[in-house]
Amino acid sequence: MAIEGGMKCVKFLVFFFNFIFWVCGVALIAIGIYALVALGRAPVAPVGGSGWTPAAIVALGVVIFFTSFFGCCGAWRESYCMVTTFAVLLSLIFLVEVAAAITGYVFKNEVHGLVQDGLWEALRSYEQDASLAAALDGFQQEFSCCGVNNYTDWAGVGPFGANDSVPSSCCRQPGPACNVHPSPATVFAEGCLPSLEAWLKRNVLVLAAVALGIAFFEVLGVLFSCCLMRGIRSGYEVM
Repeated sequence: MAIEGGMKCVKFLVFFFNFIFWVCGVALIAIGIYALVALGRAPVAPVGGSGWTPAAIVALGVVIFFTSFFGCCGAWRESYCMVTTFAVLLSLIFLVEVAAAITGYVFKNEVHGLVQDGLWEALRSYEQDASLAAALDGFQQEFSCCGVNNYTDWAGVGPFGANDSVPSSCCRQPGPACNVHPSPATVFAEGCLPSLEAWLKRNVLVLAAVALGIAFFEVLGVLFSCCLMRGIRSGYEVM
């Protein structure tokens, strides 16, 4: 009877953790969509396939969402096959997350170069890409910055160099011709690269914290699923 009571507890723990996974899946989908919107605001031209990252987060959220639903059904029906499949899928998801974390750590030093290249590409595409220009203007105004390293970067960009000017979003005080013959007194002297990197790091930290919490619940979910599998295979009544 004590074993049956313990297995009943394990069953409902598996069901509870699956509900947590379901919520986590929804959260990852929301975070992925938020990342897509945030990258749309970031004044960086896509380089190195960076646009795949938010889509991968959304895809992972969808996989977790359906895997958790599958696990709930297996726990409720006490199906050894379904619970086993759920445990295997959850283990694979955990391993993928660990691999992604290791890859991110190994290539973390390349982030600076990718962000810098993307920002330079945004400057060069300023006249050709209206949406990118709007994102760059908004970022320069919000973070009081101009150019990549400083406002003189615009001197090498098409008409700005020819006219000795910068975008009006660089002006400290908007006004007529505030962007012509720029100087630290009239435009933001600091470049946008440090601000952009700090902005990206803040968003990555939020994502890392969520991923760490999900990984913790995944480990517990696999352990409780294994206990439930053992109980079902041994023929104990869970209910």
